[in-house]
Amino acid sequence: MIVVDTNVIAYLLLPGELSSRADALYAKDPEWAVPIFWRSEFRNVLAGYLRRGTITFDDVVKVQSEAEALVAGNEHEVGSRRVLELVRDSGCTAYDCEFVALAMQLEVMLVTMDKKILKAFPKQAASLRAQ
Repeated sequence: MIVVDTNVIAYLLLPGELSSRADALYAKDPEWAVPIFWRSEFRNVLAGYLRRGTITFDDVVKVQSEAEALVAGNEHEVGSRRVLELVRDSGCTAYDCEFVALAMQLEVMLVTMDKKILKAFPKQAASLRAQ
């Protein structure tokens, strides 16, 4: 099991530069965990694709459904205090610290492409490029 940030899910389900890396990561470890709020973040990613006309509304709905199925059973609550401690100590956003807190809670790695997270939490976070 690993924790992945929302963009890693997007890289897996939407064609792009890092899709092959996300595919390889999923083949290596298909049990992906996320904090509960990831759905809103992912919807926002899909909204950008929809606004740019990159994919159709029907495709957006399909991809959202696929993403939800991908992490079904592995959506977790994280403690507010822990998230806020990580924010205080790192300067990262609360959104980003939710992923870090979950990785710490589950005692697994967080896979991300977020440079700020990678710099602030080198023992807890690994780059998708390194996978």
